[in-house]
Amino acid sequence: MAGEAFDDLTDVYEAMIDWPKRLANETPFYRRCCEQVGVRAVLDVACGTGHHAAMFHSWALRVEAADISPRMIERARSNFGEPTGLRWVVRGFDEPTQAVEPFDLVLCVGNSLALATDLATVERAIEQMLAAVRPGGAVVIQTLNLWRLPDGPCTWQKCRRVALPQGQSLVVKGVHRCGDRGYVELIVTVCSGDVAMRTESVAFLGLQAAELEQVLRRNGVAQVTVFGGYQEQPYEPSKSVDLLIVARK
Repeated sequence: MAGEAFDDLTDVYEAMIDWPKRLANETPFYRRCCEQVGVRAVLDVACGTGHHAAMFHSWALRVEAADISPRMIERARSNFGEPTGLRWVVRGFDEPTQAVEPFDLVLCVGNSLALATDLATVERAIEQMLAAVRPGGAVVIQTLNLWRLPDGPCTWQKCRRVALPQGQSLVVKGVHRCGDRGYVELIVTVCSGDVAMRTESVAFLGLQAAELEQVLRRNGVAQVTVFGGYQEQPYEPSKSVDLLIVARK
């Protein structure tokens, strides 16, 4: 399961992402989405270390944020606390939500849905997201667009010196495609004291816009809009970095 693969990489995950830069890029999209849908309550079904959930909560929205990894939820709670209106839950994205009221916006972003073990799990996850959102509400799904990558060679994306609990470290991250599967490659080298190196390869599904739209429409979605990124540019399979879907129930 994805949670097992990433559970002891929480510190690396947190250190590798420039959260202020990422959220600055994504905020205008989410602001528009919240205004169009009339959002008061948000469910983040794969929240990681909680930055999106905390952003929505800072907008005076009620937020429930779940992740399959207990370590991720521990870090989210440590990062942001658990004030009124912000709830952290350990739960997989294909498990039912025990909410008293439906949500206005449900999101599964950060390539999380592609970490499902198979397409049947993807469909169950989408079914649960739609079950949790009210009629007229929206589901937002974002994954890496695997199809712009060449089949075979690794595209190295980041090389960053970070402070980890083990000491000062160098982390290198890459991604590559092998047929219809993608792989995130991590090389973590601890530079303090005795040099130690760890490698990690995490597989993910190459999800396609058409198959996701089919699943959404089979589950009663009235409107599906596909973008190539958070600036709402057209989706081009051979060029777009992201596959971003907004589904209105």
